[in-house]
Amino acid sequence: MKNLLLASTAVLLAAGAANAADVKIGISIGFTGPLESMAPDMAKGAEMAMKEVSDSGKLLGGDKVISVRGDSTCIDAAAATATVTKMITSEKVDGIVGGECSGETIASLNNVAIPNGMVMISPSATSPALTTIDDKGLFFRTAPSDARQGEVMTDEILEHGIKSVAVTYTNNDYGKGLADSFVEAFKKKGGTVTITAAHDDGKPDYSAEVGALASAGGQALVIAGYVDQGGAGILRGALDTGAFSTFVFPDGMVGGSLEKNFGKEVNGSFGQVPSSEGEGHDKFVAAAKAAGFDGNGTYAGESYDAAALILLAMQAAKSTDPKVYKDKVMEIANGPGEKIYAGDLAKGLELLAAGKPIDYEGATAVHLIGPGEASGSFREIAIKDGKIETVKFR
Repeated sequence: MKNLLLASTAVLLAAGAANAADVKIGISIGFTGPLESMAPDMAKGAEMAMKEVSDSGKLLGGDKVISVRGDSTCIDAAAATATVTKMITSEKVDGIVGGECSGETIASLNNVAIPNGMVMISPSATSPALTTIDDKGLFFRTAPSDARQGEVMTDEILEHGIKSVAVTYTNNDYGKGLADSFVEAFKKKGGTVTITAAHDDGKPDYSAEVGALASAGGQALVIAGYVDQGGAGILRGALDTGAFSTFVFPDGMVGGSLEKNFGKEVNGSFGQVPSSEGEGHDKFVAAAKAAGFDGNGTYAGESYDAAALILLAMQAAKSTDPKVYKDKVMEIANGPGEKIYAGDLAKGLELLAAGKPIDYEGATAVHLIGPGEASGSFREIAIKDGKIETVKFR
């Protein structure tokens, strides 16, 4: 772990020094850890929304927006809690995009954000356990729950003609929640699960885990893990031993490291990641390309939407106080009102300032249900010629 990254780093997104009118938004994601390859595009996505709002000069009294980055590490609850504590008590942020992984998000929420009345909008924490947290109306997420991902993954696997699978999952809230949701959905539709086994991250060798999975058998191996950690170790072991030839990759495994480290070795494998299609998505991808990052990067669009929702809710509430603007997030996300896509944030701010409603679609066709979580669509992917390709949206 790079300890220096545990300290929040303030990044000024507007010219000039910070002043009393500036709005600070924290970004608490895993710049180190098992999903560190995803973090750069996620941070840039959130910061693109901040810059768009800041450059417009239309937020409240012309407030500028400052990004405050902090390393949640994704898996270290104590480190994530310390990062969010510093953001709130020292950096005095007005809202937080994060966390990234489910366990550290739960810890940060319960230990710091909820007691301090701070809004957090996660672009990627997907555990079903977050649905039932007593968050006092302070927590939202722009990525759908893994209860939905389990159903989508089931349909994909069955459509590939696969009736039996082995399942391994990273031993934490994310992995167990996703594995449980998938196994229930798969069995309900007639599929057979030969084994469901946890694996720990950070091990130098996964031969025992791979051996158990291989003994159980199955037409494919579902790896509900992390592409920069134990999930990669399991995948390498399974490939080297020939235990499986087809793999199913949930969102935690779909990243640049999958192409870089495995490439054509996993041709024919498939999976899914939260994403959408349409006008908002296309605008975001084009703007991201112009800004020098991949708008199709996992959770990049959801990060843009998380930051945008916070800032638009502030405008609607005419306040940067999280205890006040939290009540506007669902209203902004679900309308009714004029649709606002990625790149339209200045227009959204103008309409809200005039007292007119908006329906925020953003980069990922945002629609929040229940306790403020995305209803969600998914991008089905396949590995062809060593590259991640989009098959369709579900």
